[in-house]
Amino acid sequence: MESNALARRDVYKWGCITALGVLAGYVAVLLANARHFYTDDTESQYAPLWVMLGNRLRDGKFPAMIPEHWMAGNYTIEEAGLLNPPQLLIDLIAPSVDNVALYATVVKLIFAIVLALGVYRICLEYGASAPWAAVAGISIPFTGWLLFFDEASWYTAFVGTAWLAHAWASGVRYARGRSGPIPTFVFLYLAISVQYIFPAVEAGLMIGAVAVGEVVYQRKWAPSLRLLAAAAGAALAGLATYLPSMLSAKVTWRGTAQINNDQFLTVPWSESLNASLPSTLPAYNSWWGYVQPMPVVYIAWFLIPALAFIDWRKARENWREFTAIALFAIMALMWTAGPGTIGPLRWPARVLPMVALGLLVLVCVLLGRYATFDGWRRRGIAAGVLIGLLFVRSFSAAPRELGWHVLAALSVAALGAAVVWLGRTRGMVAACVLTLVAVSPIAYIQVRAVQPTPMSWNLAEKRSDMKAAFPDFPGTTLQLADRGPIPPAEKNLQGAYGSLVFGNYAKDLELTYVSGYTPNGHFWFGEMLCMLWDTSVCPDAYRRAFAVEPTTGQTIVDLMKVDRVVLQRRLYPDARNQPAPDGWKWVDYPGHEQTISVLERVDGLTSTRNGRIAATTGSTATSVSESDATSRVRVSSDTGGQVVFARLGWPGYHATLNGHEIPTRLVAKTFVAVDIPAGTKNGDLELSWQPPGWQIGAAAALLGLLGVGVLQWVFLRNRRRGDGVDASDTDPGEPTSPEADLVDAKN
Repeated sequence: MESNALARRDVYKWGCITALGVLAGYVAVLLANARHFYTDDTESQYAPLWVMLGNRLRDGKFPAMIPEHWMAGNYTIEEAGLLNPPQLLIDLIAPSVDNVALYATVVKLIFAIVLALGVYRICLEYGASAPWAAVAGISIPFTGWLLFFDEASWYTAFVGTAWLAHAWASGVRYARGRSGPIPTFVFLYLAISVQYIFPAVEAGLMIGAVAVGEVVYQRKWAPSLRLLAAAAGAALAGLATYLPSMLSAKVTWRGTAQINNDQFLTVPWSESLNASLPSTLPAYNSWWGYVQPMPVVYIAWFLIPALAFIDWRKARENWREFTAIALFAIMALMWTAGPGTIGPLRWPARVLPMVALGLLVLVCVLLGRYATFDGWRRRGIAAGVLIGLLFVRSFSAAPRELGWHVLAALSVAALGAAVVWLGRTRGMVAACVLTLVAVSPIAYIQVRAVQPTPMSWNLAEKRSDMKAAFPDFPGTTLQLADRGPIPPAEKNLQGAYGSLVFGNYAKDLELTYVSGYTPNGHFWFGEMLCMLWDTSVCPDAYRRAFAVEPTTGQTIVDLMKVDRVVLQRRLYPDARNQPAPDGWKWVDYPGHEQTISVLERVDGLTSTRNGRIAATTGSTATSVSESDATSRVRVSSDTGGQVVFARLGWPGYHATLNGHEIPTRLVAKTFVAVDIPAGTKNGDLELSWQPPGWQIGAAAALLGLLGVGVLQWVFLRNRRRGDGVDASDTDPGEPTSPEADLVDAKN
């Protein structure tokens, strides 16, 4: 019992070291670029989204639908994490923090530690020593794609990976009888409900790999079947996250399911395996051409050379234990090479973190169990050959960086030699310490080498500064502008960002702008205004916005109940010299004239009058009450008519008249409209929206919870009977003992 207690304390100690190692790595990265974790999609999409969602939640409104945000207003299909409890907590805190860059960095640091501890747990479950498990945990947040894309920009992918790692560790524990199904269920649900499809699919592949691996290892089907049942419960619980997207896809840009290989962001296997040279700049097609400016396929400096210091004879004797890890790494590696698009899954390079996860866990588990310095000279030569191969591959991909590659290869060789010397003279723990200490300076050098980052929008960091520089625009504003032509020198509060919004920037300002950052935009609305994912438009958008919709006789901006139209001077240089459209006037905003021209309605705000009723034909309609999801209207029509609402025609709208359901239809394939029967007198019309498939999602969630409850009951019953622990319950490779069995039975 005493030795087991010491081992447990050792596990906790190295767990704390893992967390501190990640913190040190974050400090190093921030010294290289203080905005590294506040760039691209984080500054333009996620951080402002947290602020807006938090404000809505604080007001007691669940922000599933916000009609005035139009193309980006259906948050059940955006990356909002509406059914993810930790994300809702992040949203609730966000409005209280002025410095959104600082807040985003702290949030990501927390999840980096969560991810690191998840990888640490995986390695321990497969029998690695705690020091090598800590090496894996500290290394994972600073692998190439995670560091330069998912952590810096694509937040939901990063968070999903963090929860996936814990689901993996908990899944192994459950399959081996060391834990019940609830942790596996919870972590899988959290990975699924971040509302980003890649972690959900990757989690499915991971569970499949673990299930197969446990059959191979334990030579029994029952543990894997129980694991698959727990995973199915989590998938059922998470179904509500994706049903609205699936059932709304037909009206979005993602409406066509297809499989093709366009070679964009598909990574050849030779590049994916070039994992240990910090200077690697892989060659594949992306936004920056063929040779990439960032080492996104890098995993860890020791990963490949360390293969020479594994006792492969002993590893082969226990190969069954590592089947799941190898299978998962192989599946991820195959995915990164294509196809380029599989339905909603595009850009296979996004799976590089899974390659890093699989290979890092595999190598660190092997090192944690079979590392050896016997015959160190011969092994050192083999490691040198491996480093030479890394150099050749990196040089082949980016030959112009020859000097950087030579320096990186020599540095990896020197570090490796120092680790071997420490291992032989001071022991394996000392070797592990040097291995993990090297992670932070390498991350610093890599981030420093790519400054200024090619990804940054350069949005301001403090919301108070943003608001002080920006005009006060009440009501609903439609901006017609293009982000592309803005020169870098003007991307600041003294330039474009003091007058124009792109992405979700308006949410930082707490202003209501039409649309925002959306990867799932409404196809017909986007076509109507030629509006893109970041709110940019084409030059013809001005004409289209004031075009008359023929069936109603109203302009598009009237049907949208827009209060203000902001024109970018760079896109419409002569607009201010033209007469204002009927019912509109040009308004001056001192200090902003060089950037924007502003049109406002002559008779004041229209968005505040008569609810969201935009137009009537052959009928009268008076708003009774409004919410984001429901419009209640008093209607009358002698001969039959129509009421058009300033609501975008997302699937999920239903209408009732005096309690009886009536059909809805679309005007211009965009605006929700209802036909009013002849003879209607003061009828009670209710137009309401609910996420499509929500009843199925709720039922599936209840079924998933019931299923995991049954599995937990079975687990506890077996524990009480004493048959829940078998030979596979102990750490692989460790001798069983009555004391270990007793401790396992209590946990």
